[in-house]
Amino acid sequence: MEPAFTLGLEEEYLLVDRNSRDIARNPPDEMLAACQEQAPGQIHPEFLRCQIEVGTPVCSDLKEARAELARLRATVAGVARAHNLAPIAASTHPFAAWEPQKHTNRDRYNMLARDLGAPARRLMICGMHVHVGIEDDDLRIDLMNQVRYFLPHLLALSTSSPFWRGQDMQRKSYRLAVWNELPRTGMPDSFQSFGEYQQQVNVLVNAGIIEDASKLWWDIRPSQRFPTLEMRITDVCTRLDDAVTVAALFRCLLRMLWRLRLTNVTWRPYKNLLIGENRWRAQRYGLDEGLVDFGRGTIVPYADLMEELIELTREDAERFDCVAEVANARDIIRRGTSAHRQVAIYREALEQGATGWEALAQVVDWLVEETMVGVDG
Repeated sequence: MEPAFTLGLEEEYLLVDRNSRDIARNPPDEMLAACQEQAPGQIHPEFLRCQIEVGTPVCSDLKEARAELARLRATVAGVARAHNLAPIAASTHPFAAWEPQKHTNRDRYNMLARDLGAPARRLMICGMHVHVGIEDDDLRIDLMNQVRYFLPHLLALSTSSPFWRGQDMQRKSYRLAVWNELPRTGMPDSFQSFGEYQQQVNVLVNAGIIEDASKLWWDIRPSQRFPTLEMRITDVCTRLDDAVTVAALFRCLLRMLWRLRLTNVTWRPYKNLLIGENRWRAQRYGLDEGLVDFGRGTIVPYADLMEELIELTREDAERFDCVAEVANARDIIRRGTSAHRQVAIYREALEQGATGWEALAQVVDWLVEETMVGVDG
């Protein structure tokens, strides 16, 4: 039987002060309370107080997921505005410093701060997680093994973190550089079965290192709480429609791989050495310099690779009624991701005589506006 392939999306936002454009280091508690009152169980604090997380309910189709995500963005923005704040859907802030930030005073976060030390304090980064419902444990592991190959392709399409502390870091996703300082991150190994995966997790649990598999912060993982495969590699997309496109592609790729499995065909497995090279290229260059096609043994322009993915998943996009959403990947490539747009705005402002801070403030203003594009439409 075909898996459910249900959808759930989680996004993390940074809260900024509308006047200073800097991070809101200590947003009022009543703001979070008001958000939670309007969307019970769907809006949560994050590790740092300057962050907020939203999560859709389980959605049966992409249109429902988009509507829920739009509602949650609108809820956070509406409540934040009453406090002269605004959410930005970007994986790093253009110029804020991490040192003054405070973590949320909850047992889980206090424990993380103690265990991880200074790297935890640098976690002024945001991501997007996409859950796809796959009920069978072993199937979930099998599809995780295969879809790892495509995760750099999704990262490149989502990049939104080119700046760190006011510097162009010459990486489209600097978020991953910060994230990689933590343990148990990166690309997971391949597992022969769910039993083997659980056995490896139990080694860490029994040694007292982690409480459960939720402390595995891989680019993709079987969810600890839900019967889903959770994709975690991507930056948070500034534009709502881009987030929907990334989610649609991930879901379609999983169904495509499931279809191959029905005919005893699997995607050729590759070691993390090779997948990691594409991960680095996506982190460094985004869409710009292509990724390695390991079947051909050569670097291929990203636009060409995306055309192949669109064709590979055409049947699945039709099945999920998301042909237009998948095709929107072409528009992202044409206009650039959020990271491209941020750098272009910054450089253009400098060329027109703005100071460095003024140029970065223009980037923040753009992020505030772009986060809401399509939210009311």
